[in-house]
Amino acid sequence: MVRGSVGVIFGETGTLEFKLLVSDSTAVHRGAYIKAWHETDGWVLAQVLSITRSSDSFTLEEAKSGQRKDKSDDRIVAEAIVIGTRDGDGMLRSPVIPFSPGDLIYVADEGLIRSVLGLSGEDMNIGLLEGTGIKVQLSINSLVQKHCSILAKTGSGKSYTAAVLLEELLDRDIPLLIIDPHSEYASLKNEAPEDPEAFKKFGVSPKSYADRVTVYTPATKAINPAADELFRLNGINLTVKDLVSIFPENFNTTHTGILYEAIQKIRAEMETYTLEDIIFAVSNDKSKARWNVISMLEGINETGILSPNPTPIGALVRKGRAAILDFKGVPPDMQSMIVSQICSAMFEARKMDHIPPGMLVVEEAHNYAPEKGFSKTVSTDILRTIASEGRKFGLGMMVISQRPARVDKNVLSQCGTQIIMKVTNPNDLRAISKGLEGVSSYVEDELMRLPAGVAMLVSNDIERPILVDIRIRKSKHGGESVNVLKAAKAKGPIPEPEVATRVPVVKAQQTHVPLTPVSAPPVVESPAVQEQKEQTNAPPPKRQPSRPPRSEGGKLFTRIFGGSK
Repeated sequence: MVRGSVGVIFGETGTLEFKLLVSDSTAVHRGAYIKAWHETDGWVLAQVLSITRSSDSFTLEEAKSGQRKDKSDDRIVAEAIVIGTRDGDGMLRSPVIPFSPGDLIYVADEGLIRSVLGLSGEDMNIGLLEGTGIKVQLSINSLVQKHCSILAKTGSGKSYTAAVLLEELLDRDIPLLIIDPHSEYASLKNEAPEDPEAFKKFGVSPKSYADRVTVYTPATKAINPAADELFRLNGINLTVKDLVSIFPENFNTTHTGILYEAIQKIRAEMETYTLEDIIFAVSNDKSKARWNVISMLEGINETGILSPNPTPIGALVRKGRAAILDFKGVPPDMQSMIVSQICSAMFEARKMDHIPPGMLVVEEAHNYAPEKGFSKTVSTDILRTIASEGRKFGLGMMVISQRPARVDKNVLSQCGTQIIMKVTNPNDLRAISKGLEGVSSYVEDELMRLPAGVAMLVSNDIERPILVDIRIRKSKHGGESVNVLKAAKAKGPIPEPEVATRVPVVKAQQTHVPLTPVSAPPVVESPAVQEQKEQTNAPPPKRQPSRPPRSEGGKLFTRIFGGSK
């Protein structure tokens, strides 16, 4: 072979595929990009799909002895698929004349790979083309306007990859609203630990986004002390539609009618009213169904999510800032309700141009936009709407899920950029191949073998699916799995179980009686303390009648016991 070539075409050839005899076992690998000179089209880019190696001289006896004397007659054969070349107008073309047996094959250069594959983005550095040192950069406009999905089985690095994209978006001042069910993205505030070799490989450096990230909690600071701010919905002058939209499955037509009458009466009497006013008005209704309505309204009120000082959507979506809605400690049904409310407000505010163009990030999307037949949530409809209409108003959506088969297909099909990591579940593989463009059987086989940290990128801007070695994060990763063995081996005493004793509290003096350990010696208490305990532990007073007794007994009492003398 000619010096510099890695193989030669042989056998039956076509315009879309050919076989080549590889010159050396280390010359090319599966997935490598190669080029061949075509008589009419010039340099044509191709990719190696498979490689086989065989020998006729290696006998059975040699195999039994475990010794092999000569490997010089090994045949290394690769099968390649033709990608094409760019014509004078920049259009991708495939040859119309088959390749000639005997044509030499070379390793493709970076310029040809970039040109033919369409790696023309200059905005976002997400990693390196697998097996090469070529940076893969995406277009911000394409990613945001045409939506994006990140799909992978658990533990394959989907949250890590999502954070890489979020870093790139923040570096370019794109507003972000992140739905975070598992408190994974607050780590954007912290700088990544030093790893000079990895940072040099990908051309990045550690960075903290603490000045750009705000964590909101719909719960309380006691449940989520790491949160920066409380998130609350509007609790003033609620309409019937507002209340029904919170938990629509709990209200029927009777309940809605009771609510409507109560709110109408309140509006006639006061300009500003709260949920407590609505509960009081409903309690005056004569229908027995009022108790169900009161129970539901009190359940909403006890969550504390409604407030006279709600979190404005303008504070959540700001240029160059990321707002993380951390759902730690929030029940699933309330999560869906909050996602529905906040996404609706975001969509309407964007249509009215009250907030800048930005991106909505939905982690664990199968919980908020499930496929029909799995479950039903109140947030599904608005996420479908954003997926289909958000592009018109500059509102993008990033969908992240470990169960592609359970995500609404109307949402997934609208994603122009798909980043898919290792997937092994057959149902998920079928969902990916049916719902996403550019995914073939070859791609399905590849997805099952992807190592952690490597993703398949499918985009409208790239001619065919490519493998990307995702770059290292600039900020600290917050989605690591807990090392159970390490925790079990950690030094330190095992805490003793606490005694579940109810401690009485004297409210007037705000005095708390301390718990006494079982093994502790008896404590000598002062007479004042003993007297206080006796008063505290005394039985509750008998319930007094709600109305004073009559001076004379009733008729039935008179007939039985006789009247008073």
